[in-house]
Amino acid sequence: MAIQKVLIVDDSPTERYFLTDILVKKGYSVSTAESGEEALQKIKADKPQLILMDIVMPGQNGFQVTRSITRDPETQDVPIIICTSKGQETDRIWGLRQGARDYIVKPVDPAELLSKIAALG
Repeated sequence: MAIQKVLIVDDSPTERYFLTDILVKKGYSVSTAESGEEALQKIKADKPQLILMDIVMPGQNGFQVTRSITRDPETQDVPIIICTSKGQETDRIWGLRQGARDYIVKPVDPAELLSKIAALG
């Protein structure tokens, strides 16, 4: 099933706009959340088909939110791609251990992002 509905979780308005712009131009339906807590509420209300998750956010960080989503039977089937400025290999490994399907380091390359989404769909 091709991915259509994407939730972008990032506390930076600039990043949310940038990622939304890339995806909307390619025909995706995009919603956004500014925090992990808001993301969890939105996922329960309207389950996305993919989540783009930032790590460094106020409140719960992206690792914690990813773990919550992937351990919940209702949401564990939603793939998560972490999009973060944390570029260390240890961060990438930890993110994948929390249940993320992929990991992209900012600044996000639109072609890389779209190919990773296509690979999931």
